[in-house]
Amino acid sequence: MNFYEKLPVEFLIRFYNEIIKNMEKGILTKNMYYELGIIISVANRRGISLDQPSDFNEVINQHALNDLLQSEQVGIECSCHIA
Repeated sequence: MNFYEKLPVEFLIRFYNEIIKNMEKGILTKNMYYELGIIISVANRRGISLDQPSDFNEVINQHALNDLLQSEQVGIECSCHIA
């Protein structure tokens, strides 16, 4: 998630749109839903509301995504305290 935290808002939204477009074309795997979840989480913390695909909750394991987001957040908080 640290990568997405560093992206300017414009690039974050462009990346989100590109992933959505590729998912709709069937180019990307279902694993990209987890990546999309991270992007949506980062955007939400910046006050930007991005929609989830309609089948988002059917495809991902919400508990696994929450664990991933939480572990990434802890890593970010720890690195902020060190810096």
